[in-house]
Amino acid sequence: MGERSPAADDADAHDGLDVEEYWLDRIVVVAAVGAVDMLSAPRLGEAIGVAAAKSPAGVIVDLSRVDFLAVAGMSMLIAAHANIIPNARFGVVADGAATSRLITLLGIEIPLYRTLDESLLDLRRGSA
Repeated sequence: MGERSPAADDADAHDGLDVEEYWLDRIVVVAAVGAVDMLSAPRLGEAIGVAAAKSPAGVIVDLSRVDFLAVAGMSMLIAAHANIIPNARFGVVADGAATSRLITLLGIEIPLYRTLDESLLDLRRGSA
């Protein structure tokens, strides 16, 4: 999917988050694994910004393998959504107590999907 640099491996060791970018047609998926907290949220936000700068039709942030989502991570998602939607579609894949439940309980208004397939179907429909 994507090449990783040794510097990225060092960063992962310190902040507990692995981030990967891959493309499915004209939609970019930024997938996170681990914890999105005050230390790692800026790195995830930067990865989303770098992906969005490549002019995709849609950006999906896949949090399906995130086991902790702090307020800093939710704030970063709100900012990413606001920055991306003028130019592309945006969605977040999250399912479970650590991610989607918190987003829903706090009333954060971002497109939320239970599966990657569900998000791809919706974003492709909107970009056709």
